Amino acid sequence: MTDMHAPEPRTSNRIRLLVTLGVAGLALAIAAWLWLGNAGQARECPVQAEAAASIDAAAVGELAALNGTGEGRGYASLAFKDAAGKALTIADFKGKALLVNFWASWCVPCREEMPALDALAGTYNSDDFMVLPINLDIGENGLGKAEQFLAENQFTHLPLYADNSFAAFDRLKQEAVAVGLPATLILDKNGCELAVLQGPAEWNTPDGEAVVKALLGLAG
Repeated sequence: MTDMHAPEPRTSNRIRLLVTLGVAGLALAIAAWLWLGNAGQARECPVQAEAAASIDAAAVGELAALNGTGEGRGYASLAFKDAAGKALTIADFKGKALLVNFWASWCVPCREEMPALDALAGTYNSDDFMVLPINLDIGENGLGKAEQFLAENQFTHLPLYADNSFAAFDRLKQEAVAVGLPATLILDKNGCELAVLQGPAEWNTPDGEAVVKALLGLAG
């Protein structure tokens, strides 16, 4: 007797084949979307793997948490203001290698880190290098709080720059560069990222100085 249900295995195989092709097609579409998305993000800076590795090699001991990056992220357009309210960007400091430190007066680790940064700035700030602190106290009174903190502690080598809109740090979070304060960027003379530190560090130590000297060595 002929089995009237014989074609079922063939139908089942066909369904499995269609499902497999569908999954493969979806995976291909996702891969293409990711590739196109990344391709559409033009790098602001060239990749600088060797320079980042040089900074990374110098980051030991007290600076062991500093990570060399050099992946092409640039911050020339990163905006903030000076104490008088004048609009600035990192591009205004072109020609200087920068240690950009994001801090807030309510951030305890930030407050603890500031004396070391002030001392480091007093030793190394020059035509070729600068410690550039950017305060992130938000709101109308943010600038006043930051100014009061710097004045009370007599940090003579740390000028007041601020972004009370928090937009600058939001950019770092969006790019997965930093998630909390304090955070530090090591930038070359063109505002290109060479290294990132999430958290505080004892900058006014031989370990901190070694990182600055490595950066200055790259800057020539």
